[in-house]
Amino acid sequence: MSPWGDAFAGAPHSFVRELDKDWAMPEAAVKIIRNLRLAILLAGVAATFFRPQPAAAELDIVIGTGSVLGVYFQVGRGICGLVNQKVKDVRCSAVPTAGSLFNMDSVRDNAFEVGIIQSDVQYKAFKRTGGLEFIDVGYENIRTLFSVHGEPFTLVARRDSGIGSLADLEGRRVNLGNPGSGQRATMQVVMDAMGWTQKSFALAGELPASQQSLALCHGQIEAMVYVVGHPNKSITKATDLCDAVIVNVEGPQIDQLVAGNPYYSYMTIPGGIYVGNDEPVRTFGVRATVVVAEDMDDDTAYGIVKAVFDNLEKFRRMYPAFGQLDPKSMATEGLTAPLHEGAKRYYREKGLM
Repeated sequence: MSPWGDAFAGAPHSFVRELDKDWAMPEAAVKIIRNLRLAILLAGVAATFFRPQPAAAELDIVIGTGSVLGVYFQVGRGICGLVNQKVKDVRCSAVPTAGSLFNMDSVRDNAFEVGIIQSDVQYKAFKRTGGLEFIDVGYENIRTLFSVHGEPFTLVARRDSGIGSLADLEGRRVNLGNPGSGQRATMQVVMDAMGWTQKSFALAGELPASQQSLALCHGQIEAMVYVVGHPNKSITKATDLCDAVIVNVEGPQIDQLVAGNPYYSYMTIPGGIYVGNDEPVRTFGVRATVVVAEDMDDDTAYGIVKAVFDNLEKFRRMYPAFGQLDPKSMATEGLTAPLHEGAKRYYREKGLM
């Protein structure tokens, strides 16, 4: 059969024979092609029978944190760094979020596997108090792994504003924090204790933590609040760029808050960690806690706790606010929701409960 097929149908036979003669394939080339076809066939058979098994699928864990300038983001990054190094077949990533309430909802709804939550937000959500009693879907599936650093309620003001106490905020331009953040939730508690509403301020801002320092320096607000571990990059920015001052938060209303709520305690922000703020500042605060859903696999929860506690010295060095972390306090303080069974297993092994 001619290699030209029907391309020259109707042409004289002598013409086609000449083409076939000119384009005839050498016998050696025919053998090579046959050998190549055989090799390809055998390779296909081998691929079918000896196909390598896929590696075990990694479990993806997402940790909801807070502002990229806040300590929660550093907590999430630190936990993920240790989990990725120490826990087999688990891939962990930390994402910035709107804050505690957002993280609590996301863990409850299985949008995130892990959330960083203020201890007071955890308490109110699990107990259905403090404005969360009327929600349609409760937080009964929330479980705790451990708590982390203390978080003082921090009031920062422009030095030229004349704000020298909590009471001085009335009638001023104040950033209350973005809705959904623990910062905003705690400020609302303070406002209730002081008998304030948003109308009590000349301006009640709702900026996220990542934007409030620049707003303070540009004169858009006179004061801002932040519930955060120290030192903090956002507050450093305010003190470095516009000589901001950290203000004491105390008085009979704060005394009543601390006495009446198990998740609050008095705290002191050390002097000298921010430019122009050499004296210690007295305030109150909460603890940061790490929560998961009850249906998280016990081995996964155990692995997360073990990765952090077995490498606690390394975790302490990751960020200044972690420097004083104590394993006993982390396993017992600020935890309202029940411990996850995986966390319990680790704490029993180490004699922490």
